Amino acid sequence: MQIFLVGGAVRDQQLNYPTSENDWVVVGSSVEAMLAKGYKQVGKDFPVFLHPQTGEEYALARQERKVSQGYHGFTIDSTDKITLEQDLLRRDLTINAMAMDDSGQIIDPYGGQADLEAKLLRHVSPAFAEDPLRILRVARFAARYHHLGFSIADETLELMTQLAKTGELTSISADRVWTETQRAMTERSPQIYFQTLKDCSALTDWFAEIDCLWGIPNPAKWHPEIDTGVHTMMVLEQAAKLSYESATRFAAVCHDLGKGVTPMSEWPSHKGHEKNGIAIIETLCHRLKVPTTFRQLAKIVSEFHLHLHKIEQLKPTTIVKLMEKTDAFRKPERFEQFIRCCEADYRGRTGFEDRDYPQGQILRDLFQLCLKVTSREFISQGIQGAQIGEKIHQSRVTQVKIYLKQLENRLAQLAQ
Repeated sequence: MQIFLVGGAVRDQQLNYPTSENDWVVVGSSVEAMLAKGYKQVGKDFPVFLHPQTGEEYALARQERKVSQGYHGFTIDSTDKITLEQDLLRRDLTINAMAMDDSGQIIDPYGGQADLEAKLLRHVSPAFAEDPLRILRVARFAARYHHLGFSIADETLELMTQLAKTGELTSISADRVWTETQRAMTERSPQIYFQTLKDCSALTDWFAEIDCLWGIPNPAKWHPEIDTGVHTMMVLEQAAKLSYESATRFAAVCHDLGKGVTPMSEWPSHKGHEKNGIAIIETLCHRLKVPTTFRQLAKIVSEFHLHLHKIEQLKPTTIVKLMEKTDAFRKPERFEQFIRCCEADYRGRTGFEDRDYPQGQILRDLFQLCLKVTSREFISQGIQGAQIGEKIHQSRVTQVKIYLKQLENRLAQLAQ
């Protein structure tokens, strides 16, 4: 029995890139032998075991053969006759098809080290096209290593395009699609995930609401980049700079989905796109089984992002209602996510990438003032029931009025 470190840990070690887990391949063993050594079997589709001490995953070397359509359409051979090279041949990318023995020697039968040096994401063999999930995986790796200068090999992108056009992406479960997508959201350049899927015609099946945004124009006065799809990717790029939270980044992707249903006769105007986006977000989230927290934030950002952009023009009552409608007082962390999404939207335009966004700080200041208004003082005055809520609302509006007046005076003094 021989044990090899494989896949991501070997790849990232050579890139000096942080890795969170180790995967191991066992050659020349069997299920019975592994169980006898105290390993716990957990794999359903093929034999995977947990180490009795470390809890890390150990998989028997295996070969796969495509027998039917879909992600699960494979037969698995994991007998003790399968070699390490045969196991590595079934992997998606050459940079993931390397192994390391216990002495630290790299086993690289398919050119993974050369592709690391060339910064290329390249498939190992034509068998790549047998698994549609690999389209999403490669897009995720492209998002992870984009800042290092990695790109997808032309022949691999062509193979991804051919596979996407077969319609096999629809055979993947929504859970798997969302898992890959959410993981991509945590990468350094999440916009590259969606851009890659767009480039290989793979957005349509699962992300049609995003796919349709390319080619829809915005007013050049506010959007020098014009194209809504391009703008959406720029917003996601800015969101990734402002927040590591995948929910925030997802909401950034969804903020302009309402523009996808604007009648062509109204272009480049998109009146009412904020509220139009809410039902579209619901449809997308239902299809992908997106968590409720992601869904709620995305809908809030869609409906109210323009409010924050023009906060200095809003009435104090409208500003307080904005906080109330977004449930800011009960969920202040989500309110902060909303502000970051709005800032990403503002900066996600050609020429606006490094501009300040004072609207965000104004709303934060107003929110802190409103937080200081509580029911305690009104209860002490003998006020009861629904009147307490009304008094709180009125007091918050007053605080906002005072702040905005002071802000107006400061700006007038600076202008003199």
